[in-house]
Amino acid sequence: MKVDDLEIKIFDTRQEMGLNAANMVADKIRELQQTKDSVNIIFASAPSQNEFLAALKEEKGITWEKINAFHMDEYVGLPDDAPQNFGNFLKVKLFDFVPLKSVNYLNGNAENIEAECDRYALLLEENPIDIVCLGIGENGHLAFNDPHVAFFDDPLIVKQVDLDQACRQQQVNDACFDTFDEVPQMALTLTIPTLMKAKWAFAMVPGEKKAQAIYHTVAEEIQEEYPSTILRKHPNAILFIDKASSGKLKEISSYSQA
Repeated sequence: MKVDDLEIKIFDTRQEMGLNAANMVADKIRELQQTKDSVNIIFASAPSQNEFLAALKEEKGITWEKINAFHMDEYVGLPDDAPQNFGNFLKVKLFDFVPLKSVNYLNGNAENIEAECDRYALLLEENPIDIVCLGIGENGHLAFNDPHVAFFDDPLIVKQVDLDQACRQQQVNDACFDTFDEVPQMALTLTIPTLMKAKWAFAMVPGEKKAQAIYHTVAEEIQEEYPSTILRKHPNAILFIDKASSGKLKEISSYSQA
């Protein structure tokens, strides 16, 4: 299935989805490492990435010592050791298992948040991103670019944002927090243009709760109200979904089969 420039791959289960996504990402890493001294990758932090990350760390032939790792967002104000912190999530899911060249964490507890955004922006400018591995939120967000702060022409590279109600509720739906009030109201995020500058984009989005967001991604006009629709303009983007998250696509009669 292909919509505009976005290739879509549908699998029966999220396990199959994760394995196939990991294999394709690993293939791209291995290809890049034949000609590049280092490969720069942004990773997403969410339960939707579990199967992909578990499979990626088992892939053979990746020279992890030549990979600079980044993550795309972080809560503001959680304790440094909180398991919900996205840096900690990636640490226990992937970073602790592979000998990366560098791991670059966003600090949501920095004394000066604006300076922290500038620091991380400089790192991204110094290390142009080759690959972004991302998800799509229930509200269609990419990273923490919820619809009200998702600017396709955002002049910033990294910024502080307030999280909308749907975004915060998703963190409870995903069992990351017990209650809505526990979810932080603020976060740091890489902006839409920053994510879109990656040469290759791989989006892993399983689960029934994401079916509406996948429908919007495919069916709506490309617009900031549905941030994930911008993926349809990326020249090298692949969306990996499972049977559950693809459930509403049968309602679309105009998509092309590829």
